[in-house]
Amino acid sequence: MDTISRENNSMLPIGGVIVGVLALVLAGWSLATLSKVKTQLVALEEKTAKIDDIAAQASSASSKADSVKAGLDSVAKQTQDAFTAVGNTLGTIQAQVAKMEEGSKHPAAKGGKGAVAGPGEYLVKAHDTATKIAKAAGCSVADLKAANSGVNWAKLHLGQKIKLPEKK
Repeated sequence: MDTISRENNSMLPIGGVIVGVLALVLAGWSLATLSKVKTQLVALEEKTAKIDDIAAQASSASSKADSVKAGLDSVAKQTQDAFTAVGNTLGTIQAQVAKMEEGSKHPAAKGGKGAVAGPGEYLVKAHDTATKIAKAAGCSVADLKAANSGVNWAKLHLGQKIKLPEKK
């Protein structure tokens, strides 16, 4: 037993050295791998920081875009409201102009209201002719026509003013 014990005792230090060398090799390999992983981790942290920065910029741009859209929507509504108001005003003006045009064509058409004959004038009534007007004014048809050279006697209008000739 003595020999076996001695052999075992001499083998122990060699086994310990081998295990130690293996541990050192594994530790060196682990350190090299850890260094590579650390380098990759630093690169990933930089990329993550860039991504976070881009996300913040995108969020800010989205917020600004929403604000601009709200402003444009407001301007579009105000513009539409203004055009609606202008359209309503134009419609009112158009109706008033049409009334005025109609009134100028037939000033006495509203039951004789509005048109008034002044001194030396006669206001044409329904079915009036040069003969009827001359007879009512106490003058001749020739004198009446001479005082109104621009009048179309074939187309007298209701409410039209005719100048009466001066009495002799």
